[in-house]
Amino acid sequence: MTVLDHAPGEVQDRAVPCRPGPQPGRPQGRDRYTISEVAEYTGLSAHTLRWYERIGLMPHVDRTHTGQRRYTERDLDWLDLVGRLRLTGMPVADMVRYAQMVREGEHTVAARERLLSAHRDDVRRRIAELRSTLDVLDYKIDIYADARRRASEGV
Repeated sequence: MTVLDHAPGEVQDRAVPCRPGPQPGRPQGRDRYTISEVAEYTGLSAHTLRWYERIGLMPHVDRTHTGQRRYTERDLDWLDLVGRLRLTGMPVADMVRYAQMVREGEHTVAARERLLSAHRDDVRRRIAELRSTLDVLDYKIDIYADARRRASEGV
């Protein structure tokens, strides 16, 4: 069972996939991808993909009879979500805890919501800080642009 599998009647983790329809850059036309193909698609190294599996962030990747990993569309959807969470700065430990809660089932829905809500609040706070910092940069750039214009006009 993958991270996103669920028992009948359980709440599905609807955050995955992050976008409906075919994903840009994703290999199309089949549901079994090698670690090299997944590494190329995600920008993660094969070593990182194996590490994700070891720490429980990417549990149970199917394997061929020779032991080679074969990732599914569902695995790629999960990696898309993990990539988004990484971009937001979510700590790996929180991502692993989230993955574990998804696997544990419906009784963790409220805890998953709390985890993601708290992280969203943190992301919003950081966005506000960045906007404020951007305002300062814009102000300074405007000062320099005005000074350069005045200098070129001979004022």
